[in-house]
Amino acid sequence: MSASPEAATRSYAAPAGTRIGHVHLKVSEMERALSFWRDLLGFEVQQRMGQQAVFLSADGYHHHIGLNTWESAGGHPPGPGTTGLYHVAILYPDRRALAGVLKRLAEAGYALDGASDHGVSEALYLHDPDGNGVELYRDRAPEEWPRDAEGNLAMVTRRLDLRALLAEAG
Repeated sequence: MSASPEAATRSYAAPAGTRIGHVHLKVSEMERALSFWRDLLGFEVQQRMGQQAVFLSADGYHHHIGLNTWESAGGHPPGPGTTGLYHVAILYPDRRALAGVLKRLAEAGYALDGASDHGVSEALYLHDPDGNGVELYRDRAPEEWPRDAEGNLAMVTRRLDLRALLAEAG
């Protein structure tokens, strides 16, 4: 189903309080996916449906992440030049929590694709074992966000100092 050109130009604002509830990812092998999402990133299993689906969360929520093999068991990541999810972003409550996950990834030898300071946030970029893009980040307080002379948001992309971040892991 495609939208009409008229519908694409209509202005609509999502209601206040709207947010992303969860992401559901196709994976090729459940235990390998769990070793990343559960064991490295720390999400807790809330419900498991054998090797077909697992629902994970932080802080006891019903699920933030769904993993399934319904159409992807033994499959391969999409190749370059294909459409799909660029990344899922996991928001950590503070810099120390982000530092902790960076430390776990480093200790496990898990490679990052990049790390950036965006002015409004600090972010780590990597891929899960199935090639799904993952951003792990923390937001700065809005009063710390960079602004231009007119007061408009002026996000940047600068190198994130990983050594300084790791020092906060304790």
